[in-house]
Amino acid sequence: MGRARALFREQATPWELPQDVTDTAELLLSELMTNAHRHAKVPAGRETRSRCELTDTPLRITVADADDTLPTPTAACPDYESGRGLTWVVTPAEDWGTRRRECGTDKEVRFDVALPRGSIEPTRLAPAVGRPPVTPGAVP
Repeated sequence: MGRARALFREQATPWELPQDVTDTAELLLSELMTNAHRHAKVPAGRETRSRCELTDTPLRITVADADDTLPTPTAACPDYESGRGLTWVVTPAEDWGTRRRECGTDKEVRFDVALPRGSIEPTRLAPAVGRPPVTPGAVP
């Protein structure tokens, strides 16, 4: 989980994201990675992956794991020690969703964090060196 946060920070720096957007996205990414690590029933050797994409208005972060069980937000009782994670993620997110990947054995959980209009120059939409290019508006 720490590695996912570090890689996100590395990616966010050249994008010059507003600090509050970076902080919110990093926290939500950490929660999704923790949920995947804690709850996904995956075969040995399979990984949990994350991806961040930047378009002209939202920042989208996706976490994928090899478990095909789609998570749903639940209402946790006040005395429960866990069970609030996904609810906590979807509250500050502009949008969120889940889907099974086409291969049928994996799932993705994603969230979008809104960017203030005009906060990102179009020339900054290119990702850091070594990352695949992101086309504005081409988010699946």
